[in-house]
Amino acid sequence: MSNLDYVLHLADNAVVLGQRNAEWCGHGPVLEEDIAMANNSLDLIGQARMLYQYAATLKNDGSTEDSLAYFREDKDFKNYTLLELPHHGALVGYAVDNRDYAVTIVRNFLYSAFMALAWEKLQHSKDEHLAAIAAKSLKEVRYHLRHSHDWLIRFGDGTEESNTRAQNALNHLMPYTQEFWTTCAYESHAVEAGIGVSTGQVKSDWETLVGNTLAEAKLKLPSSEGFVTTGKHGAHSEHLSFLLNEMQSLARAHPEGVW
Repeated sequence: MSNLDYVLHLADNAVVLGQRNAEWCGHGPVLEEDIAMANNSLDLIGQARMLYQYAATLKNDGSTEDSLAYFREDKDFKNYTLLELPHHGALVGYAVDNRDYAVTIVRNFLYSAFMALAWEKLQHSKDEHLAAIAAKSLKEVRYHLRHSHDWLIRFGDGTEESNTRAQNALNHLMPYTQEFWTTCAYESHAVEAGIGVSTGQVKSDWETLVGNTLAEAKLKLPSSEGFVTTGKHGAHSEHLSFLLNEMQSLARAHPEGVW
């Protein structure tokens, strides 16, 4: 087993969350946040590009970064289910509701806190190419973490409504973080080979970081128990197919297009 699937897992996480956050472009609550979230998305898509380019060299079958992003089916994606969820509560993918910035901020905080710890360890991967990607990505994700951390505190320690929205977002999203700590074959192989990071090694630090931030924000840590999602195994929620339909439509309509 090669480290291809592990690299695709990291790439899929970045491109899916990048696509989700890009949905705020032109819809941010204030101009500064519109720009900040667009930059966040560009960082994630930039990370995905580096990882897909590396994955294409590992596949060595003519694949490109574009073919891996735009011409794979939802069952082939290995991203965490948390990252494909829409910016509101538990609705089906085709339901229409106003975006809730608290959901976006909470998700970015939970994931950025996790990836800041993971990228830090991946800097020491035996795979020099992946270690270099980790070093660059770490600088970016630390900004994402700072941004979401600061806004989470503003929401939690703000008005009654902002606190309620942040708490509801936490209650909704926290169970999806269980998937961070489950294992699959390609992750186990990457860890054994000294290429990947065991997520269990960062769980305690993640829980401390999350707990301290929520206490500062005057928010309650909700239970994470419940159904454990399996997005990184390729079994996704209904939301990913809607996201990919939008993300991939132009490339699939003009497969020979050159931009």
